[in-house]
Amino acid sequence: MIVLRTRGLDFLDITGRVPRSKAFSKALAALAVAFGAPLAGGCAISIPVPGLSSQAAEDVTGSIAKPVTSLSRKLEVEDWRRARAALGVALDPQSNGAAAKWDNPESGLNGAFQPVGLPYPADGLVCRAFVAHVDGRKGREDLQGAACKEGAGEWDVRDVRPFRRA
Repeated sequence: MIVLRTRGLDFLDITGRVPRSKAFSKALAALAVAFGAPLAGGCAISIPVPGLSSQAAEDVTGSIAKPVTSLSRKLEVEDWRRARAALGVALDPQSNGAAAKWDNPESGLNGAFQPVGLPYPADGLVCRAFVAHVDGRKGREDLQGAACKEGAGEWDVRDVRPFRRA
């Protein structure tokens, strides 16, 4: 075996191997045991790859249910489906400004939307202010806010807060 030494460094010998010291060989063997044993024993390491996971991007803890809509925490899915239809009728730019009511006999909730003022443009959307109320077994909730939509899409409720009479 031929080893070239320059300034205390070992280079490849004729066979293409790098000569190693006994200390280096022992350290390499220890690393092989440390990392090879868990892999041989059935342990696994999981690294999530964004975009390839089938899980939703949002973590769900189950401790606090996400509201169905920003309109009211009282509304369940079916309540919001019915309320959203009434919201669309009330805020329609072609409507006469009349209130639109909704009702869900199964949950006992009902309510109404009353448009306030004329539709206005905002960030390329058509928006309209409204006042609303939600009635149910736990009392009445009076709200005010605005909703916007793009083209023929559905109204997206924004800026909802409790209604304050002036």
